[in-house]
Amino acid sequence: MPGSARRPDALPERARIVLKIGSSSLTRPDGGLDLNRIDVISALVAGLRGRGHDVVLVASGAVAAGLPTLGMVQRPAELRLLQAAASVGQSRIMGRWEASMSVRGLVAAQVLLTAHDVAVRDHYRTVRETFDALLSMGAVPVVNENDAVANTEFNLGDNDYLAALVSHLVTADLLILFTDVDGLWTARPGSAGAEPIRLVTDPAHLASVDVTGRGSSLGTGGMRTKVQAATLACSSGTATIIASAADAVEILGGAQVPQDKGTWFLPTGPHRPSRRLWMAHASLPQGRVLVDDGAAQAVTVGKKSLLLPGVIGVDGDFESGSVIEIVGATGLLARGICRYSAADLREVLEARRDGTPAPDHVTPVIHRDDLAELPRTA
Repeated sequence: MPGSARRPDALPERARIVLKIGSSSLTRPDGGLDLNRIDVISALVAGLRGRGHDVVLVASGAVAAGLPTLGMVQRPAELRLLQAAASVGQSRIMGRWEASMSVRGLVAAQVLLTAHDVAVRDHYRTVRETFDALLSMGAVPVVNENDAVANTEFNLGDNDYLAALVSHLVTADLLILFTDVDGLWTARPGSAGAEPIRLVTDPAHLASVDVTGRGSSLGTGGMRTKVQAATLACSSGTATIIASAADAVEILGGAQVPQDKGTWFLPTGPHRPSRRLWMAHASLPQGRVLVDDGAAQAVTVGKKSLLLPGVIGVDGDFESGSVIEIVGATGLLARGICRYSAADLREVLEARRDGTPAPDHVTPVIHRDDLAELPRTA
């Protein structure tokens, strides 16, 4: 990767760490829970806690854990069957985490999230406060989306994104995404010319890297979702490692992190206030505005407010005070709290097209203080 930055050889001291381990890493080939892997991860979490780290665990596997009990041999496509499997499997997998951690002196705390919990600002604050309380008392939050009630239209998506969102919620220093592949490669591992990428200083440098590999039959994510999650986390000050769960002991078990294991993504931006994080990654936009190149430049490069002259289109039906998206010629640029309703903006645009005097508005469409720029993801 371009740049002269050096890959760290150790975890940050007394860091707040989010560990995500996926379904493919927690289940055996026959679909049952891999109890040994759960015990290994629990022991590593205990070791991290003993070295002064805070740890949040984002654990997939509820659906996979419920399939054998319900007599299903593969992940179903029908939503109600997925929810049924999750309902059965969630208690099974959480029970195993609790048992495995308790013998090591840890308190496991189940946190099941829905999209509504983070999309609504007041709920988002409550979730942050819950995490802060649990971590301050030494508990290990075990997080998953509440798949038993999530629907396809309003959910948090795969657990890679959920882990990135949790890293924002707890202001993590490091996000580790454990998978069944040894980090990011230039092409599918095993194919001709494929080489591992051990350090990424800027996800923009990955434009030529093939990350189209799909997830396993038991999971929902693939390498693309992990790179997107890393991009989101790094943009807000959280370094990220993508690594094989088989290498977890080598990566987390000692003072040094091997240089030849996994891919380390360096932060590309500072930690941001929770309000901006919520706008950027958790809010539910009510509409969008299309802006010209000058406005796009002002918002992204100039770090300025979005003004009326730069708006060239409106989509959606929203009121003043709603979170909306800002879209330019290159795609999605930012989210922010709009100070106009969609009707007000359309009135201005119609007057502009008709050549008639536009309503006298001087307030910014989105003030800089209410704007959160978005990282570009592959």
